Amino acid sequence: MIMKLEDIIKERRSIKRFKDIPVPIDTIRSLLETSTWAPNHKLTQPWRFVVVHGDSRLKLAEATRAFIAGKEKDPEKKEAAGQRGYNKLIGVPMFVAVIMEENPNPMTREEDYAATSALIQNFSLLAWEQGIGLIWETYGMIHSIEFREALGVKPGEKIVGSLHVGYPDMIPAPRPRNAIDQLLIIMD
Repeated sequence: MIMKLEDIIKERRSIKRFKDIPVPIDTIRSLLETSTWAPNHKLTQPWRFVVVHGDSRLKLAEATRAFIAGKEKDPEKKEAAGQRGYNKLIGVPMFVAVIMEENPNPMTREEDYAATSALIQNFSLLAWEQGIGLIWETYGMIHSIEFREALGVKPGEKIVGSLHVGYPDMIPAPRPRNAIDQLLIIMD
């Protein structure tokens, strides 16, 4: 059955629990290729992607362990806190880091951020259409040296999202949205 775009938009959910089934890299490549057709003022195409799956997830999980343990103020809780962070990330089948070149011109940088966000939404909807779920994460760790180094992020680049990607193990129920009449002003 072919889904209508309206249905895909309304049915898509942020997924936090995944089945232990790898997502084919060719599928991700195809989804990313289509996602790059996002609106992009002046066609700067400021994005690039790092896909982390399989054993390479260990590097990200270790960076997470170090970051979270380093934030814990109680020395007796550092190890346990770091381990919880490690366990959370190692349970994700695949990460897609969406990295944006930060243009020195503030206006272009803002337009590029909007375009990169549109690209992530495209990817999310295309993935959902294929039965693949994700959650778009922007946790503080994406700014840490350990995490940036683990992904090969260069100075002058911003991680716009760390997408946790996989086949959903649980799909949450929809949460209500505000009625459009509460949000809309029509000026004649």
